[in-house]
Amino acid sequence: MSATSPLPVCTDVAKPAGFGALSKLFSRVADYTEIAKPRISLMVLVTVSCGYVLGMESASVSVTLWHACLGIAVVAFGSSAVNQWIERETDGRMHRTMNRPLPSGRLLPSEVLLFGLAAACIGCVYLTLLVNLETAALTGITFILYAGVYTPLKRFTSLCTAVGAVPGALPPVLGWLAAGGRWDISAFALFAVLFLWQFPHFFAIAWLHREDYDRAGLRMLPARATLPHVTGLLAVVYALGLIPISLLPAQSGLAGGTYSIVAIVLGLAYLIASVMFAWNETRTTARRLLWTSLIYLPTLLLTLVWDHLRLLERL
Repeated sequence: MSATSPLPVCTDVAKPAGFGALSKLFSRVADYTEIAKPRISLMVLVTVSCGYVLGMESASVSVTLWHACLGIAVVAFGSSAVNQWIERETDGRMHRTMNRPLPSGRLLPSEVLLFGLAAACIGCVYLTLLVNLETAALTGITFILYAGVYTPLKRFTSLCTAVGAVPGALPPVLGWLAAGGRWDISAFALFAVLFLWQFPHFFAIAWLHREDYDRAGLRMLPARATLPHVTGLLAVVYALGLIPISLLPAQSGLAGGTYSIVAIVLGLAYLIASVMFAWNETRTTARRLLWTSLIYLPTLLLTLVWDHLRLLERL
């Protein structure tokens, strides 16, 4: 070999023992995390926590809240898993979901279904033992309505949105019951606010992804045959109805005047965004409505909790 000849380079670098198994484990954990949709579960737990604080008789939080959040989170993981198991074929037809673990083949349908059902059962049993039976029962009903009723209905009727809004509005009631709250006008107020809030929110999402939904054969509003402005007008109707409904917590004694003022201001902003979307259905107005909805709910709930705690401190 000449002095100018390059030395041979070894490109076959041995990987540490067990590297492949560890990489595969991390990959499966990532896939199951995606199946569980922890970000959505976190939003659910925020509303559960608000409902719990509103249902407390004093300003001190007990360990029951943490048990409630843990049990409901596990059931929420199961709901997301069963939802994706049912929609694995339609998810494979949509651009934004085709790379999920099931349609891409990274996880088997049987293992995802088993994970979902096991999580739902474990969560409900946990709630029964460490919170109370009412919370566990309503959490189980929420799971059934979301995964067993709403999800299959998406293939058959646009009324699925109204059905899906029921389990979507129950998390604050779950927190309310976990704190020992009763079935009264206050519990109904918490449910009604979230129930009506969801419609403009989901109409904006459905409009933005209407081609994907149509490609997958899901009967979401707006469907292909939906007349222009119909989706926007429906958003206006629900946003308008939300304004008086959002004042129910104050009328039932959960909050005071500060909350009422904020509720009216937020309600008018939500209504204006809905009207702008109805007037000119574009991606810009749909996104504006979506972002308004995402600002509306946490601001309203945090104001409600803050005003409620002020009332408790005065007692």
